[in-house]
Amino acid sequence: MSKGTLRQILLMTDGCSNKGDDPSMIAALAKEQGITVNVIGVVEDDAIGEQGIREIENIALSGGGVSQVVYAEELAKTVQMVTRKAMTQTIYGIVNRELSSILGKGKELDDLPPDQRGEVMEVVDDLGETLELELCILVDTSASMKKKLPTVRESLLDLSVSLQSRIGDNRYSLLVFPGKRKDTEKLLDWTPNMNRLTNVFDKLSSAGITPTGPALRDAINMFPAAAKSRRSLISDDAYLEESGS
Repeated sequence: MSKGTLRQILLMTDGCSNKGDDPSMIAALAKEQGITVNVIGVVEDDAIGEQGIREIENIALSGGGVSQVVYAEELAKTVQMVTRKAMTQTIYGIVNRELSSILGKGKELDDLPPDQRGEVMEVVDDLGETLELELCILVDTSASMKKKLPTVRESLLDLSVSLQSRIGDNRYSLLVFPGKRKDTEKLLDWTPNMNRLTNVFDKLSSAGITPTGPALRDAINMFPAAAKSRRSLISDDAYLEESGS
């Protein structure tokens, strides 16, 4: 398998969307374009509720990603876990599809003898450390998130530190929703340095609406490959876009 770039959206929210397209539908569109959508539901004293939990799970399921509901004080550890788990899950899926093409339809990693399976898992682990990572962070700044934003900021800084040990390059961007005049506001363009988040969150204001679907669409458009893939059909195994393609 050729080296490429892992592309992820990390959505952090605490409630149900109430404006625009169905976010699960937009997450499915992201998956078609090789972008994994992961979702963290942030809880403080209040509960997200059954409808919110169902939406969080459906977005991640449609986007081929990982979902987790967590209390604010556990957020930093959860952000790191979800990001790493999604990287491994994406690579694992690619390996299974390649094995299926080699060994026959329906054949997967678990069908290999233990020694061969171990060798393949070493490759999976290596790719998790060496592939480039593009991570678009999408933060809900609706009114109910206001008290949670300092914790969100610290968790993202911790994530940056934890990913610095990777051999592969990391690039981050940050969108918040709703924006002041549009569905989203871009606070950070693609950068390898997430420390620039330190002052950004201090300038945020919170609003009541939650346009999760439109925000996910804007997050997709942050990826340079998204414009190209809209002009051509994406194959079923295009979870990894080739670097420089």
